[in-house]
Amino acid sequence: MQEQQGSLEFLSSGSITILGLLVIVVTGVITWLAWHRSGYRKQVGWLELLRFVLVCLVVVTLNQPEWFKTQPPDRRSTLAVLWDQSKSMETRDVLDSENVSDEPKSRAEAIQPLMSEAVWKGNSADDTGNTQDTDDLNVVFEPFSSALEPPEEATDLNAGLSHVLDSHTNLRGVVLLSDGDWNVGNSPVEAATRFRMKGIPVFAIGVGSRVPLPDLELVRMDAPTFAVVNKQIRIPFVVRSTLGQDRDVRVTLNINSRQPTVSDNQQSTVSNNQQPITKVVRVPAMRQAQDNIVCTLPATGEYTLSLRIAEDAEELIPENNEISAPISIREEQLRVLVIESYPRWEYRYLRNALERDPGVEVTCLLFHPELPKVGGGRSYIERFPGERELSSYDVVFLGDVGIKEGQLTVEQTQELRKLVSAQAAGLVFMPGRKGSHDSLVSGPLGDLYPVVLDPATSEGVGSSAQGYFSLTSSGQRSLLTRLGETDEDNSEVWRKLPGFFWYAGIKRAKVGTETLAVHDQVTTAAGRVPLIVTKTYGTGKVLFMGTDSAWRWRHGVEDKYHYRFWSQVARWMAYRRQMAQSESIRLFYSPDRPNVDDVLTLNANAIDNVGGPLDSGTVVVQAISPSGKTQTIRLQPGTEDLAGLFVGSFVPKEPGNYRLVASSSETGASVQTDLSVQGLNREQQGRLARFDVLEEIAKITEGKLVSISEVPNLLESLAALPEPEPTVHRTRIWAHPIWAGILILLLGVFWVARKMTGSI
Repeated sequence: MQEQQGSLEFLSSGSITILGLLVIVVTGVITWLAWHRSGYRKQVGWLELLRFVLVCLVVVTLNQPEWFKTQPPDRRSTLAVLWDQSKSMETRDVLDSENVSDEPKSRAEAIQPLMSEAVWKGNSADDTGNTQDTDDLNVVFEPFSSALEPPEEATDLNAGLSHVLDSHTNLRGVVLLSDGDWNVGNSPVEAATRFRMKGIPVFAIGVGSRVPLPDLELVRMDAPTFAVVNKQIRIPFVVRSTLGQDRDVRVTLNINSRQPTVSDNQQSTVSNNQQPITKVVRVPAMRQAQDNIVCTLPATGEYTLSLRIAEDAEELIPENNEISAPISIREEQLRVLVIESYPRWEYRYLRNALERDPGVEVTCLLFHPELPKVGGGRSYIERFPGERELSSYDVVFLGDVGIKEGQLTVEQTQELRKLVSAQAAGLVFMPGRKGSHDSLVSGPLGDLYPVVLDPATSEGVGSSAQGYFSLTSSGQRSLLTRLGETDEDNSEVWRKLPGFFWYAGIKRAKVGTETLAVHDQVTTAAGRVPLIVTKTYGTGKVLFMGTDSAWRWRHGVEDKYHYRFWSQVARWMAYRRQMAQSESIRLFYSPDRPNVDDVLTLNANAIDNVGGPLDSGTVVVQAISPSGKTQTIRLQPGTEDLAGLFVGSFVPKEPGNYRLVASSSETGASVQTDLSVQGLNREQQGRLARFDVLEEIAKITEGKLVSISEVPNLLESLAALPEPEPTVHRTRIWAHPIWAGILILLLGVFWVARKMTGSI
């Protein structure tokens, strides 16, 4: 134990000291005179002495006496070596400076030689030649990552630094071994500021590459959660290259079925003899390429899609070359309602295309003004469906019809609005030359309409010269307008499609919509005339087709592009309704492929006992996690346009397959589906080291940032660190309760004594 040293100090000014001395002198004179007048009586003498002592104690109190006790550190100062154990440290991008031909080491392997106490203890010479040593340091090693499960899946740099500061009271300095990557928690600047306030420097040793290493990375695969048996599935993907030359990259899609094991609820991957599908993609140097791969599954079931890019001879990080995702293959039967006035060519070929699709059941309602009555043919109905029947349709096509006598009523358009907003149905607007849609935009469907029509050209714009579709950047990426196998093929197909001689009078697309195709030549004040526009409304989707000539796409190729387009439209618009449904309840959610910690919005439609939407009641969803934990979410009924919709949310905390079970207590119906929750992949291998973060921490704390090769020079800085300041304990005597008690006690004795001596 180090020897403690104490001293008494007064925190006073000169004027108070002089005044205090003057008061003591005056008091001394007064007390002597009082004693003299009493004839030097012994009792009076003791009383006046007590008065003098009290005055002296008050003067001392006014001068604020304090007792300072200095205690040197009672143990050796600590050097904390804080090392990163998150997954990003597995990135192999550390090259040997002496032998660059060797295979790169991982970041974790590169810092391993520094995990020895002997590295940080020893003698070093300063600039003047004096020998300094760090042998008296107590070296401790502390790993850090995050507080998540598993912890290595994220990096909380701020928490790691703060933990070291709170755990060690005699810190001399901190050595931080990290790539600087942090992705959860507060900014490490907060912890660095605390280090600065305590005068403790942080010496950062950066590990990892500052520049991209040669690599091919499969960045993303956007597979749907479910698809239809014997229907093509287009799977977009993105490949990024940091190679110095363009590459032809071989992409392989493997399809495996997933079957439950007998012993537990886990799933095993069982080969179903599906042949791998390959494709070669041109990836530009130092850029990325986006493409898609097409497959068809002939049987229903649960499958796993694994997409992999071939390893290049020059790439150094092959770990990021594969992505997998589950998919469900189902039978499908969409119900589509087509409402039209005149049987124009667009209507005829659309009806024909939908009827030939085995996955679509089409119903038509034709308001022909020259026919004595509605209906009267195969797949035709005689009246607009009632509310209960309308709720069974997945997609509704509105041709050249409006709110007028003999066509639609305001109440019927209100039902269409509810079908889209609350029941995730799709609505396609297909205006015609009669201009009937003017009455729709001024009615209940006005909010759904994706474009602003021009009242000056309500019957559209005709021309003897053909116009053509021109895809926007969104249209080039969208699967809805994907008519070719590749981006280049798709652009060529749209360029060669037969044109049109009429289009709707349109001012502009509305805010919040997505324009996929525009007129190739004609413009308005807002830009080129939008022709194919989509919009999300409530839980459903809306599409606007601005011409009546898509049927002309059949020229020379028959139904190839015309059928493909409308088939894609129908399935795209009905996608959410088809996620999970039974006869009496439907469950859909967003996003369809969530990550851990995403807020998942749950929506459900229940059918009452008479076949209509259930407006009120109790619908609950049980979310069963991969570990078997069950969370029950009670969905709340919607209001107004969302009547018949039940809404709730939950946040998945585990990666893997969740089982969602929705049930209604009123109807007894239930439906279940699997939800694939992706890990956040915060710790992606191959990311560049963030030396800027480490440099900022070192700068704030007055430390420094060095590389691994500069560690020997760092020892000099560590040896030059000053010893921690001695601990100073200060006792404020003038404000201490005991001191106040003594004064009060003496004052009491003084006044009692005066009473007894007859002085009062």
